Amino acid sequence: MRHGKKFNHLSRTADHRRAMLANMAISLIEHKRITTTLAKAKALKKYVEPLITKAKEDSTNSRRVVFSYLQNKEAIKELFGVVAEKVGDRPGGYTRIIKLGHRQGDAADIAFIELVDFDENMAKTPKAAAKKTRRSRKSASKAEAPVEAPVAEESAEVAAEEKPAEEKAE
Repeated sequence: MRHGKKFNHLSRTADHRRAMLANMAISLIEHKRITTTLAKAKALKKYVEPLITKAKEDSTNSRRVVFSYLQNKEAIKELFGVVAEKVGDRPGGYTRIIKLGHRQGDAADIAFIELVDFDENMAKTPKAAAKKTRRSRKSASKAEAPVEAPVAEESAEVAAEEKPAEEKAE
């Protein structure tokens, strides 16, 4: 029975699970996105997010704590340098899991996990795009009315400026 067991053991011993999560965290930090099974991605998210939070404070102690988990100097440099700069103002939620479907061999759920601030495609999408609502007709007509008025004023000003230029030419 699983009473009181709060996390997914991933069918591995504790040492194997710890080593696997450390290796996956190093790969995620170096490559910014990795593809794995959904269960491993969820376990990795719980493993790596506290490390990224720790990396926001660049001190000797926090570097030693994170190094005790990862045991990779290049990953530590990347985490405390590039990654910590990008996520410095973010209060949490440093990773994103996107489901990709099922693996053909064993039908395991496949997903990729990525660092949120490093995805160029998601960063380019405008968040303030016009949202369609059911009340769009009434609010759209009200919103368009002030926009049209300045355009009419500008065209009148342009026409007034053009007339003296034409008179001077004659």
